[in-house]
Amino acid sequence: MADQLTQLLKGIENIIPQDEFIQALRQGKHFNIKFGADPSAPDLHLGHLVVLRKLRQFQDAGHSVTFIIGDFTARIGDPTGKNETRPAIDPQAVKRHAETYQKQVFRVLDPQKTTVVYNAVWLDALKPVDILQLMAKSTVAQLLERDDFQKRFLAQHPIGLHEFLYPILQGYDSVHLKSQVEMGGSDQTFNMLMGRQLQKALGQTQQFVLTLPLLEGLDGTQKMSKSLGNHVAFNDSAVDQYGKIMSLPDALMERYFLLLTDAAEADVKRWIKEEHPKNLKQRLARTLTGMFYAPAEAEAAETHFETVFSQRETPTDMPAIVLRQVTPLLDLLTLHGEVPSRSEAKRLVQSGAVSLDGEKMTDIQCNITPQTQPQVLKIGKRKFFKLTFD
Repeated sequence: MADQLTQLLKGIENIIPQDEFIQALRQGKHFNIKFGADPSAPDLHLGHLVVLRKLRQFQDAGHSVTFIIGDFTARIGDPTGKNETRPAIDPQAVKRHAETYQKQVFRVLDPQKTTVVYNAVWLDALKPVDILQLMAKSTVAQLLERDDFQKRFLAQHPIGLHEFLYPILQGYDSVHLKSQVEMGGSDQTFNMLMGRQLQKALGQTQQFVLTLPLLEGLDGTQKMSKSLGNHVAFNDSAVDQYGKIMSLPDALMERYFLLLTDAAEADVKRWIKEEHPKNLKQRLARTLTGMFYAPAEAEAAETHFETVFSQRETPTDMPAIVLRQVTPLLDLLTLHGEVPSRSEAKRLVQSGAVSLDGEKMTDIQCNITPQTQPQVLKIGKRKFFKLTFD
C-alpha cells in the first residue's frame, strides 16, 4: 500500500487540500477523477500524456475517470496562457476534433474504468437565468486576480466578457458531475479551484484538486502546444514521433523521462551522467514511440531515422503519390493530406522546407509537371514521397 501511494503521488505538483486527500487514499477510498480537454485541435499530444499517465496509474489502483470532452467550452476558448482573445472555433471543427479525442484517449486510459462525457449536454441546457446565478457566485475582482487576465488588463489588451465565463463554466462541470477529484496541468489551477468554489456555494462536497507539471515543447521553452508547432501528437506516425523526439534539446531529456516514462529519478540521473546524449535520446525516442506503436513499428522508425539523418540517405520505402497532370505545388502538398492546409503548405514552401529531387521549391506559384522518371518529394525533415507520373 505504501509503495502504491508513493507511485500515485509521484510527480504531482500540488494537492488541495493535501492532508485530507492522502488520508483518504491511505484509508482505501476510491475516487472518480474528473479530467477535461477542449477539442480545439484534432490531436492530443505528449503534454496531455503527463496527466493521462497519472490518471492511468490511479485507474490501475482501483479508481475511475470521467473524461470530459469540452465541446461547449471549446467554443469560448480557454484563456489560460493567452495574451489575446482566442478566435471563435467553427462548431463543425469542434465536432470533428471531439470524435478523434475519444479514440486517442483510450491509447492511454483503461476503457473499462473511463466514462466519456461531452459538456455541451448540460451547458447547452443552461438558461440565461442559470448562467446569471452562476456568475453571481464570483466577482470581477476575483477573476482579475487570475494571472492571465491581470497581465492583459495591465497591458491594456482587450478581455472579452465571454472569457470571464470560461472558468465559471468549467467549474460548473464539477457541480453537474458532483466531482470528487479534478486533475489537470498546473496552468488549470484557477479553473479547477473555481469548481471547488461553486460546489461550496451550491452546497456540495468540494472536490480535491491535483495539479501536474506542464511539459515544455520541442522548442525547449514554451508549453507544448499544437498552435505553436512544438508538439508530438498521439496520431503522428511512428517515424514522425521518433524523429521529433530526437530533435529535443538535450537539457529537456531528464524532464521528459521523469514526466512521461516509468524510469526512476536515480536511474535517469545516472544515464545522463554516463551515456552519450544521442544514445540516451534514442532510448527516450524508442520508449515514447513504443507507447503508441507496436515494437516492430517503433524499431522501423528508428531504422528510418538512422538511414535518413545519421547516414543522410533517402529511404527506400517511401509512399507514392501519382501525378496525372500539371499540378500547382500547393495543391500537390494538400491534395492527399500530406500537409493539413494551404496556409501550412505555403509556410513550408516559403521557408525552404519542400524539395523535389534535392532542389528546394520556394515559389508558392510553382507548378509540378509530369516527368518520365519518378522524383523524390521531401516535406520538412522527415517526410519523403515518391512522385510517380501516370
